[in-house]
Amino acid sequence: MNRRKLGIFIVLIVAVCLNIQAQGTKSLRINEVLVINEENFQDDYGVHNAWIEIFNTSFASVNLGGCFLTSDKDNPTKYPIPKGDVMTLVRSRQHALFWADGQPNRGTFHVNFTLDPDKDNYIALYDSNGKTLIDEIIVPAGQIADHSWARKKDGSAEWVQKGGSENSYVTPSTNNTTLDKNEKIEKFKKHDVKGFGMSITAMSVVFIGLILLYLSFKLIGNISIILGKRNAMKAHGITDKEEAKEQRFGKRSGEEFAAISMAMHEYFDDVHDIEDMIITINKVKRTYSPWSSKIYTLRETPRK
Repeated sequence: MNRRKLGIFIVLIVAVCLNIQAQGTKSLRINEVLVINEENFQDDYGVHNAWIEIFNTSFASVNLGGCFLTSDKDNPTKYPIPKGDVMTLVRSRQHALFWADGQPNRGTFHVNFTLDPDKDNYIALYDSNGKTLIDEIIVPAGQIADHSWARKKDGSAEWVQKGGSENSYVTPSTNNTTLDKNEKIEKFKKHDVKGFGMSITAMSVVFIGLILLYLSFKLIGNISIILGKRNAMKAHGITDKEEAKEQRFGKRSGEEFAAISMAMHEYFDDVHDIEDMIITINKVKRTYSPWSSKIYTLRETPRK
């Protein structure tokens, strides 16, 4: 019976782990693709190759190891992403870049297929079972050199061609939308030149926080007093609230609390000396020396 329960427990743990893995890989998206790379990003060998960027849309780390990248609908397991590489762990809202150079012997992030600039390119990402499709896209033919086909924002549904203007950058391994300035700060500067609004806002936040703290401590104190009265009434067997009010249950002066606190402090910490109440008188011992002995100064008795 115990073995059966243990087996069921192990199966449940494995199922939960597999479900967590499946839920994690579902958050991955093919985020940006560069088909013709002439003067753009270089790989770790210093070569300009086509690349595929994958983005983790979740707020938890996801491991790409064991998943599959492919450029063929009929072959979903075309490139198995190797397991055991620490770099395949994609952090929250981060990216992973794969090079479509057809040379997988160059490393984990070099796939075994290339992209054709003269036709539509199908790219898909499959789960570790090779059957569950995570994401797929079709990069249209006629791509411009050093221009990428990318989502307008990381993980969004809208695709655009990037690299054609100053406000549209090709962004391998980084966010698709690059903000050069903070719009909220710019609006604040425009409408509050002297900074009075910022000062009033900051002071309001501080005072509101202090008021909330005061109300919180006040509420907690009142609840503690009510509970103390209730416990005191229960300990003395009193059910009448008027009688409890006459005996001042739960209403102690500050001096009483101070005296009780000091007594408990002295009792538990042993701050005073403990006397054994035994009086002892120790005899003073002097070291004997023949030079100070009085017997040598007396006259000897004559012998008969």
